[in-house]
Amino acid sequence: METMPNWLHKRASMTPERIAVIENNQQLTYKELNEKSIGIANGMKNEGIAKGQHIGFLMQNGLNAAVCLHALMYIGAVIVPLNHRLTGPELSFQVEDAELSFVIADAELENKALNALGDANSTLVIWEALIPDPNSDELETIISLDQLHTIMYTSGTTGKPKGVMLTYGNHWWSAVSSSLNLGLHTEDRWLCAVPMFHMSGLSILLRSVIYGVTMIIQPRFDPHSVNQSIQQEGISVVSVVSAMLKRMLDDLADENYPSTLRCVLLGGGPAPYPLLSICETKNIPVFQTFGMTETASQLVTLSPEYMLDKQGSAGKALFPSEVKISDNGKMLSQGEHGEILVKGPTVTKGYWKRKEATELSLRNGWLHTGDIGYLDGDGFLFVLDRRKDLILSGGENVYPAEIEAALFEHKEVKDAGVTGMIDEKWGEVPIAFVVRGDDGVTEGELLAFLSERLAGYKLPKSISFVSELPRNGANKLQRTLLKKGGQWSS
Repeated sequence: METMPNWLHKRASMTPERIAVIENNQQLTYKELNEKSIGIANGMKNEGIAKGQHIGFLMQNGLNAAVCLHALMYIGAVIVPLNHRLTGPELSFQVEDAELSFVIADAELENKALNALGDANSTLVIWEALIPDPNSDELETIISLDQLHTIMYTSGTTGKPKGVMLTYGNHWWSAVSSSLNLGLHTEDRWLCAVPMFHMSGLSILLRSVIYGVTMIIQPRFDPHSVNQSIQQEGISVVSVVSAMLKRMLDDLADENYPSTLRCVLLGGGPAPYPLLSICETKNIPVFQTFGMTETASQLVTLSPEYMLDKQGSAGKALFPSEVKISDNGKMLSQGEHGEILVKGPTVTKGYWKRKEATELSLRNGWLHTGDIGYLDGDGFLFVLDRRKDLILSGGENVYPAEIEAALFEHKEVKDAGVTGMIDEKWGEVPIAFVVRGDDGVTEGELLAFLSERLAGYKLPKSISFVSELPRNGANKLQRTLLKKGGQWSS
């Protein structure tokens, strides 16, 4: 059983005076973060929280959230991040399914936590009521790489969400893989404007302490605040999805980012060509990625030098990982479309209490992602769409992401989402939802624009204009909600 020192414990002993985390005008060195985390860990133990228990984490982004997560690691508890944007019934399902012993919530989310707990056999602990205890000991200063670290629920786009089990080893190899690709700069400042209850935010927290760099936390994503931070706080790495980057560039207008910004990690699907063109013009270093909760963040990354030459590609698998394309067990050749299979030390061992789903997803040593894609002649991965989002129209495969990318090329399209609708003649047809700009582009104008870029069978049967699209906490489009026909916010 491989072991290593607790990450914060080791980091604080190595570089105690380095700045660990900043939020607004508050900052903590690694020594201070370590002391606070130890005090809170002991306070949690006094409340009855113990090693191996499943503990719900229901907190807003901030210094307290970072301390809480490190404290839970010092106890050896299994962290179950809870998305505070979910409804009471959605949270209740996760609380019961994960068999939570405790839920830790900040005061602002107390009512939501109480609603979620309901009759569940879980105890609520309010963060502000925790009393630090610096004098106790017997904390977990040594960890096992096989030890379960996280149960993180997938977005649940098909049926009930599943709890992805991730070990310390999964997270460790994710951090190592990323550093081998992006390089490790001790002066890095990684901006966290994505939720820590999602893999994107949690991975920033874990990588920053493993690398010994500074994490700058923002409570929520705001394009102007993010741009200000990049301009004024020396941000070198930021994690975003395309919708976030588009809003950042709109806010940036004619200005440019400073040379200190060396990496924009872009997840959540292929980036539209116009977006990448602007980034190239402004010398913004975009690293497109492909990953999922089941792979503990990014597993495939495209570096900036291929940003336009390999437009639409997620890149190549990171150093310890592998990717191949399959069709019902048959390995496909270059250019052939099939399911993306991945393998490596960052891949989950399975889903909590979902034996059948685990066996179905993890067959023959490979994770079957449910995503459709292909490898080109140079070995670059192109992700076409989720298998479940594929539209079969008159015997033709129609990929919503391809239509969305074409819509994004129009300057008056601020956001776009495409899904399939049942059709008597064709079986299914694509329909689109668009957030338009101030000039009020019409449906006819957009269809004419698309007809120059897409085959006829790919054109949306209808285009509806909406004020916003349904996106989850990581700003990823929730296509299944589009089928509600614009009623997702009600």
